[in-house]
Amino acid sequence: MKHAKRLKSFMLGASLLAASLPTWAVVNGPAVDMKGGPAVKQLNLQPPVTQIAEQIYNIHNLMLVICLVIFVAVFGVMFYSILKHRKSVGHKAATFHESTAVEIAWTVVPFIIVIVMALPATKTVVAMKDTSNADITIKATGMQWKWGYDYLKGEGEGIAFLSTLSTPRTQVGAPGVEPTEKRGDNYLIEVDNEVVVPVNKKVRIITTANDVIHSWTIPAFGVKQDAIPGFVRDTWFKAEKIGTYRGQCVELCGKEHAFMPIVVNVVSEDDYKKWVDGKKKEMAAKADDPSKVWTVDELKQRGEKVYAANCVVCHQATGKGVPGAFPALDGSAVVAGPKAAQLAIVMGGKAAMPAWKSTLSDTEIAAVITYTRNNWSNKAAENIVQPAEVLAARK
Repeated sequence: MKHAKRLKSFMLGASLLAASLPTWAVVNGPAVDMKGGPAVKQLNLQPPVTQIAEQIYNIHNLMLVICLVIFVAVFGVMFYSILKHRKSVGHKAATFHESTAVEIAWTVVPFIIVIVMALPATKTVVAMKDTSNADITIKATGMQWKWGYDYLKGEGEGIAFLSTLSTPRTQVGAPGVEPTEKRGDNYLIEVDNEVVVPVNKKVRIITTANDVIHSWTIPAFGVKQDAIPGFVRDTWFKAEKIGTYRGQCVELCGKEHAFMPIVVNVVSEDDYKKWVDGKKKEMAAKADDPSKVWTVDELKQRGEKVYAANCVVCHQATGKGVPGAFPALDGSAVVAGPKAAQLAIVMGGKAAMPAWKSTLSDTEIAAVITYTRNNWSNKAAENIVQPAEVLAARK
């Protein structure tokens, strides 16, 4: 019995120690650096890499200690009273009705506790909202189910790209269908295009959405900001450590909610300049000459890639769509009919479908329309759309 009590005390102490230590003192450090996300057997918050995240972590520990002290004090007095003043040992219930001193104490003490908890929390919340004097401004647009990024101000201004889950569907599986490939270390928290920012620079993130409410969140930065259609909100971070940091949309936004991760790669200033130069060259290379005339086979080949990257989630690889949610393209009257109608929908959007004219080039739009008009069972009479037609439709 004596050894059992000691074991229980040891386990309680170990648990409290683990809860109060930083995560990197409990979890293997390199594993955290490699993944940049939640670690195996993690017991606490992710390692903070910004001052705001550090403050959040410290407030978390402060609240934990205060709650623990209150818990021990209240239950200690309660159990002491029950054991030492029970009727079986001759004690009788007290007859006093009230005590002014006690009433003052239980009013003043909680008030002091609230002030002690509120002061650091308020200071941190105010700091979280100070997005002034940012070195770089990035707009993050949530959409079902990916993120769009536009570098609006600072070095890298003009860069824009979509960031989509890169975990293969063979690792994910489907309802009733087992995955056919072993899941990787970064399962569901990896993307094809990472957000890249320089270390020790203040980065302002402007959030919005083009369909439903999303939420841009990186736990290691202490950042969580909702992205709401029709509204512009902002937050900021200043990462003090080079590495890759991962988060996810944390606002329930539809059936693919689990498949829109966020990855931020924090690099040195020199590496950031190299990335900016490379990204701008890449964007310039993708800006195809809209006057070029393509063959049907050329557009179909390119359109298949555009469809896989942007359309397959909703309309499915088979073109059958999702009944009641997303229309089928296979056998669609719009796809098989005059191309002007389909061109208007793809460019301007409809219902949950975004307006692709702002994210796809003229050639990409022409290619994906041509692909759908010549794929599956579709045999449209107007079976090809040239980039020049898309350019003309923009005017």
